[in-house]
Amino acid sequence: MAEHVDGKRVMLTGGSGFLGAQVRERLELAGAVEVSVPRRAQYELTDPEAVAQAYSDFEPDTVVHLAAEVGGIGANRDNPGRYFYANMAMGLHLIEEARKRDLEKFVQVGTVCSYPKHAPVPFSEADLWEGYPEETNAPYGIAKKALLVMLQGYREQYGLNGVYLMPVNLYGPGDNFDLESSHVVPALIRKCEEALATGAGKVECWGTGSASREFLYVDDCADAIVAATQRYDGPAPVNVGASSEITIRELTELIARLTGFEGRLAWDPTKPDGQPRRMLDTSRAREEFGFSASTPLEQGLQRTIAWYREAGPGAAGPADDAAVTHEAGAGAGADDAPVMHEAGAGAEAGRGRPAG
Repeated sequence: MAEHVDGKRVMLTGGSGFLGAQVRERLELAGAVEVSVPRRAQYELTDPEAVAQAYSDFEPDTVVHLAAEVGGIGANRDNPGRYFYANMAMGLHLIEEARKRDLEKFVQVGTVCSYPKHAPVPFSEADLWEGYPEETNAPYGIAKKALLVMLQGYREQYGLNGVYLMPVNLYGPGDNFDLESSHVVPALIRKCEEALATGAGKVECWGTGSASREFLYVDDCADAIVAATQRYDGPAPVNVGASSEITIRELTELIARLTGFEGRLAWDPTKPDGQPRRMLDTSRAREEFGFSASTPLEQGLQRTIAWYREAGPGAAGPADDAAVTHEAGAGAGADDAPVMHEAGAGAEAGRGRPAG
């Protein structure tokens, strides 16, 4: 099997963000001679000329494409066209330029949001085309899934070695805790911490809490991406997850316990729950490149809470200026699970920052 990291030049889009920082560190440890991160100020990846310039400047052997424009329920509802275009355009131009330059390997990080709304649980890669995605994030999920088709077509016609990974929702130290754009785990942590600090007796919660989700610790996801870059060269998409699920109600209660918040959790059933269930069958990742998640949810949450307490209320994780308006998980899937709101708080779940 050809080596695609050790001794190679790697271009990592989204490489200064939450997930990207961890992937970059692991690529360097795996022997990459150079890991280049195209910064948005110089390389707007929705622009084909900027993409071509990035390839010329960095001369990569391998590209790992993490960059994405993504958010939660509110952001997906408000920006369906923008999310479809930005994610489609970035992948389209990066893959086409890879073809033109006879790139050794292209790794596309997709999203669990591409799965049909009512796919059998756990989601198997074989079920990816068996229905329409959950409506609130369908434009984002379909744009990402189209890139799988592009990679498979380019493999067949041009011989491009492109692989496609589908992580679940991520969490961990360095996540985005800005309530205007954060996903469910960091939002829950921040709201419980703020309620403790202010003495608030109630935290309001979106939906019924019945939806279930799978959450993967960011370090585990980074390990999987680098392992696939090194050892997987197949055309089939691969799930990357923790192989367990938890309801949003159970998650909320767990985070409340771990933070020490003992007040009331007030659920608002008029708010959307998002997709009913989400958990991946991760057997292919285990078989193809030896990946199994190693961080239990409670342990990962404890580490994340400790990081947040040390970083302070302004914690938002590493800045990501790599052609992404919001990289909470770096292309690892819009988190359409309900986000917590303290009583009286008006911040809407996952509202993305304006492009530009």
